[in-house]
Amino acid sequence: MTLLLTLDDGSIQRKLAEAVDLARAAVLEDAGAEQVGAHVGVDSEDAVSASHLFEATVTGYRGWRWSVTVALAGEDEPITVSEVVLIPGPDARVAPAWVPWERRVQAGDLGVGDIFPVEKDDPRLVPAYLESDDPAVEAVAKETGLGRVHVLSRHGRLDAAARWHGGEFGPRSDMARSAPDVCGSCGFFVSLAGSLSAAFGACTNDISPADGHVVDVEYGCGAHSEIEVEVTSSVPVAELVYDDSLMDFEPAPETPVEAPEPEPAEATVVDESEAPVAEAPETAEVQPEVEPEAVAAETTETADEAQVEAESASEH
Repeated sequence: MTLLLTLDDGSIQRKLAEAVDLARAAVLEDAGAEQVGAHVGVDSEDAVSASHLFEATVTGYRGWRWSVTVALAGEDEPITVSEVVLIPGPDARVAPAWVPWERRVQAGDLGVGDIFPVEKDDPRLVPAYLESDDPAVEAVAKETGLGRVHVLSRHGRLDAAARWHGGEFGPRSDMARSAPDVCGSCGFFVSLAGSLSAAFGACTNDISPADGHVVDVEYGCGAHSEIEVEVTSSVPVAELVYDDSLMDFEPAPETPVEAPEPEPAEATVVDESEAPVAEAPETAEVQPEVEPEAVAAETTETADEAQVEAESASEH
């Protein structure tokens, strides 16, 4: 049997590269014409096989390619199709690399009822019968005579300290940078025990956003126990202030309203010959008022004169 790996002068690779129609026919039979695009290249697999690549127009597989592997068993043998597969191209959208589920869980993912066991060789924990190099833990273990199954290792403490220091309640948070003072000098700060006591504690101020959380000694907020604020009005106020509730008010006198002067009437020229003559109304005589005594005297004089005239008439 002749080995093609040693005797090939390049003719086999040329035949494999020219088998585009054979490769297209194979992928059309497998996928259908609507899912196969143009031929985009050929990759040499080894001395007797190569893979032809075609654009894939499959929904949801943008940037993927059809790969058709063809092979040649001998110089006088026909080219055959080994496999047809769909592979991602250089610009294809692919799923992220597989990560085991225990490594995908992040802080805050644990919910009510969830169980999350720790790894068997978790570097953050050490058996309790070993030296934990934490004086506080060692003191408790000696007092009780019993110990927990696991305690924090030095790696575990440093890991927690780095996480807390760079977290929301660390010195680099927005709240801490704008605070007037740090937690280390606040009366609401309760220091942790053990080797972490120098850098961390718990906040007990219910007004603070860090209430009930572990805070860095260099963290701070606006509810610090030693803050003194001068309470003044933000609006400028004059030195002389009037209290309206103690002032008496009197209504102002009303100003008489002057009647408007009538406008002078325009003179009208009337033709006496055409104008109707108005009859003058009879004028009633007005008797002057007289006193009662004068009226009585005048009545008596009138009666006497009438009697005299009557006697004179009888004589004649």
